[in-house]
Amino acid sequence: MSEKIVVGVDIGGTTIKVGICSMEGALLHTYEGATEVEKGSDAVCSNIADYAKLIVEQSPYSWEQVEGVGIGIAGFLDIPNGIVKQSVNLFFDHVPLKAILEEKLGKKVLVNNDANVAALGEAWAGAGRNISDCVCYTLGTGVGGGVIINGKIVEGFAGMAGELGHIPIVPDLEAIQCGCGRMGCLETVSSATGIIRMAKDAVERGDRTSLSFVPNIMAKDVVDAAKAGDEVAARIVARAAHYLGKSMATVAVVLNPQRFIIGGGVSKAGEFLFEQIREAFKKSAPEMAQEGVEIVPAILGNDAGVVGAAGLIIRA
Repeated sequence: MSEKIVVGVDIGGTTIKVGICSMEGALLHTYEGATEVEKGSDAVCSNIADYAKLIVEQSPYSWEQVEGVGIGIAGFLDIPNGIVKQSVNLFFDHVPLKAILEEKLGKKVLVNNDANVAALGEAWAGAGRNISDCVCYTLGTGVGGGVIINGKIVEGFAGMAGELGHIPIVPDLEAIQCGCGRMGCLETVSSATGIIRMAKDAVERGDRTSLSFVPNIMAKDVVDAAKAGDEVAARIVARAAHYLGKSMATVAVVLNPQRFIIGGGVSKAGEFLFEQIREAFKKSAPEMAQEGVEIVPAILGNDAGVVGAAGLIIRA
């Protein structure tokens, strides 16, 4: 074989996922290994290099065919220099990840924020394929985001662009404090954590809801109850959808993307959730809705990180 390939690495607190992608974005092979955070940053960096080499060795490809290695990692980064200034999950403190891995691998290495990388994955090879301008939301424990304009990640001068979960969207009288310290962030109502909090508050208030009989409420329980006709659960989901759609309207008038892509665990609620988000968006930005701005589910799932990391090399 002579065609070039790219390697993507998605670094998690417990697992490092590695993937080989074609130059067109097709995911060809994957491998997962332990992060081993407890052994320190040197060990984690060695594991990344070892897993990248191993996946190529186990594939029909050779190391000479590797165009480069992209890395997605959660934390505060110096993106141009590939330095992880701080990563709480990995206990990294000013680790020059790019320089370390380029020395170990002998290949070009690019490093970026995990949310940006997931957005790039969807833009390159997922729900945003062939779309030059899109914005991605990831609805999980928090609300992550990534902005793709002209096919490239928008990073901002300090690498902090795309923090969609921290758009202050909830009115003061309804707002609660976010983990970031500010009031009324989108994340407080539209994340899985926010949905669970609203459900628990309803139960504690004594609202009549089937959720009162659920011992350990999860976001899926709230969505399922809403679909089954529980009025309290339906109001909670409607509130989460309302502020998501409203935040998208705010983003749309600044960036004018062609498509919003929503992934993460909460997005598995499907059209029940998406229809409400679209309606909220339409009310808040009718002119954008008329122009055909789309709101669609992500399609890459847990592969978005490795695909997007590989895409860093292609879209550099």
